[in-house]
Amino acid sequence: MRAGRRIAPSFVVVALVLGYAVGTAGGLLPDRADAPQAPQPSAQTATVALPNRDGSLKFAVLGDWGNGSRQQIELAGQMSKLRERFPFELVITVGDNIYGSNNAQSLRRRFEEVYKDLITADVKFYASLGNHDDRELQRRYTLFNMDGKFYYTFKAPRQDVRFFAIESSYLDVAHIGWIQKVLQESGEKWKIPYFHHPLYSSGRRHGSQDQIRTILEPLFIKYNISVAFAGHDHFYERTKPQNGIVHFVVGSGGQLRRGNIELRSPLTAKGFDTDQAFLAVEIDGDELFFNAIARSGQIVDSGVIQRRQPPQ
Repeated sequence: MRAGRRIAPSFVVVALVLGYAVGTAGGLLPDRADAPQAPQPSAQTATVALPNRDGSLKFAVLGDWGNGSRQQIELAGQMSKLRERFPFELVITVGDNIYGSNNAQSLRRRFEEVYKDLITADVKFYASLGNHDDRELQRRYTLFNMDGKFYYTFKAPRQDVRFFAIESSYLDVAHIGWIQKVLQESGEKWKIPYFHHPLYSSGRRHGSQDQIRTILEPLFIKYNISVAFAGHDHFYERTKPQNGIVHFVVGSGGQLRRGNIELRSPLTAKGFDTDQAFLAVEIDGDELFFNAIARSGQIVDSGVIQRRQPPQ
């Protein structure tokens, strides 16, 4: 059975229960003909290389991927090539892990066979669930490392980093209470949430998920989140900082919606919607380096983000 997208029926009720201010955090996106066009880096923009330092945390981000297409397989090949020189040890997935029939055969053909080189090299995949995913099957699937849970947290094997896998399709009071609790209890400097539905996106098809943002963004601000990773819109996008947080949409691991980024959006720092892409990330101390890599091997976005410092 394919899981449908389900969000708590009344975000107002949830917000009031948890003591949040109800409203669209960060404001609504403009929809005017004269809205400013998002600047796009020129061809001369210098690429920021991944430092590949000893002791750093190296990982990849992959979303909306398991369709079994030639494009998915070729992008997986680029991930394997990257790992030969940049030995990332884990992959976080931002949902829609398997399209079509969700069964053992699909997991084998669209995951195990496609990413065989990474799995053999003991790269760990830590999945979050999207609206196309079978919740019961995937949470129990050993290679997704969810330990039977719909949402979970884990500490990175190095650096002062903790990840939070959120199930954005099923945000109810219990789930949001858990998010608040684990963010509050985390003592790590880097707290990195990842989930399917983006709080901010310039996608014409889906775009920013305002209701989800109303719930999650106050928590992200309060607990000093610096970056958040999502999918759902089938392209790559990095936003300008929103309330101090940089949001990544990494939704073209297999699926791609060409030309879907709204070019007039004021959100976009960089967008790429003409080919599949994944994101490679390195954290060392208070710096997060990133390279977005297309199916061709081209680096289509790169940079470094400084960790937000907690208020004094």
